[in-house]
Amino acid sequence: MPFRQIDDPEALRNLLDAFLTVESELDLAVVLRRITESARSLAGARYAALGVLDERGQGLSQFIPVGFDPDIEAAIGHYPEGHGILGLLIVDPKLLRLADLHQHPESYGFPPNHPPMTSFLGVPIRIRDKVFGNLYLTEKIDGPEFTETDQALVSALAVAAGIAIDNARLHGRVQELVLLEDRDRIARDLHDTVIQRLFALGLSLQGTARLAQRPEVTERIDEAVDELDSVIRQIRGTIFALEDRATTGSVRRDVLHLTKEMVEVLGFQPAVTFDGPVETLMPENATADLMATLREALTNVARHAQASRVDVRLAADRDIVLEVVDDGAGLPAQIPAGRHGLGNMGERARALGGDLVLEAEDGGGTRLAWRIPADQGASSTL
Repeated sequence: MPFRQIDDPEALRNLLDAFLTVESELDLAVVLRRITESARSLAGARYAALGVLDERGQGLSQFIPVGFDPDIEAAIGHYPEGHGILGLLIVDPKLLRLADLHQHPESYGFPPNHPPMTSFLGVPIRIRDKVFGNLYLTEKIDGPEFTETDQALVSALAVAAGIAIDNARLHGRVQELVLLEDRDRIARDLHDTVIQRLFALGLSLQGTARLAQRPEVTERIDEAVDELDSVIRQIRGTIFALEDRATTGSVRRDVLHLTKEMVEVLGFQPAVTFDGPVETLMPENATADLMATLREALTNVARHAQASRVDVRLAADRDIVLEVVDDGAGLPAQIPAGRHGLGNMGERARALGGDLVLEAEDGGGTRLAWRIPADQGASSTL
C-alpha cells in the first residue's frame, strides 16, 4: 500500500484532507476537478491535469487542467488527445516518475506557447480494476523532481479518487432511475392528451379559416396553425427525450451530461433542445464524432466568445444537425489556422458525408451548424 511509504505526519494530514475533499461531492464534474486540485497540492506541483480515457481506452475524451493561467490556456489552444508521454500512460497505465520528461524517448507533441515543463509524475486512476484515466503532474515547485513521498501521496489519492468517481457515477444513475417513472407518465400524458388536443385545435382552426371573409383573418389563422405545428414538433422531441430508457448509448443523455460538465468552464448552463427521433436516426458510428464536435464548440465559446448564453440544438430528420449558437463577440475578422479546432470538426463531418458551417448571427454572436446524413434505414414511431 502507498500509505506505508508516507512517514511525514503533516503529509498524512494533508492526504486525509484530500480524501475528505473528493469524497464529499457527488457531482462528477466537481469531483474530477477536486481530484486534480488535490493531487497538485499534495505533490507540490505547479501544473496538474486529469485525463479521462475515451470509451475505447485509446485516447482522452476529457482533459481537466489546473494551475494554468487563462491566457496561457487560450494560447495553447486544443487540449491534448493522448500522445507522447500522456499516450504512454494510456498504453501502459502504471506509475511514471521522471526528473526530465524531455529525456524520455516518448516525449514529443508539445504545442506552441506551451509553458516549460521538466519534472513529471503520472499516476493512473482505476475503478474496479479498469483504468478510468490518469493524473499528470509537472514542475515540482520546491525541488528538481518529484519524490517517492509525492508518488505515494498521489497514488493513495488515486485509490480514493476511483471510489469517489464511482460513487458520483452511481449517484447520477440513481437520480436518473428515480425520474424514469415520472418521465413515462409525463410522456404518456403529452402524447395521449396534449398532442391530440393540439391536433384537434389545428383542424378546427383550418376549418374556421375557410369560413373567414377577410384575408387578414385567414392569414392570422394560418399563422396560428403554423405555430401549433411547431409546438407539436417540440412536444414530440420532449417525448422522445422522456422515453429514452437506455442506460448507455443515449445521445440525448450524452449531450445533457456534456453540457452540464461544461458549466464550470462556461460559467452558465447551456440551453439544450432536441427535435425529432435523434436516438433512432443517429448513425451508430457518428456519436463519438458528434460529442467531440460539441465539446470543441463549447470549449471555443468559453475561451473566445465572451458569451452569456449558448443554445445547443440537436435535430433529426433527413439529416442530423447539431447547432451551437452563442451571443458573444462574434467571428473575428480572420480566424487563425487551427486555433478554433474548426479543421477537426469539419473533417469529422466530411468523413461522415456532411459539412460544417460557421457564421455570424444577426445582432452579434456566432452560429455553428454541424450536419451529417441521418440513418434513413432506421424506423421511427410518432
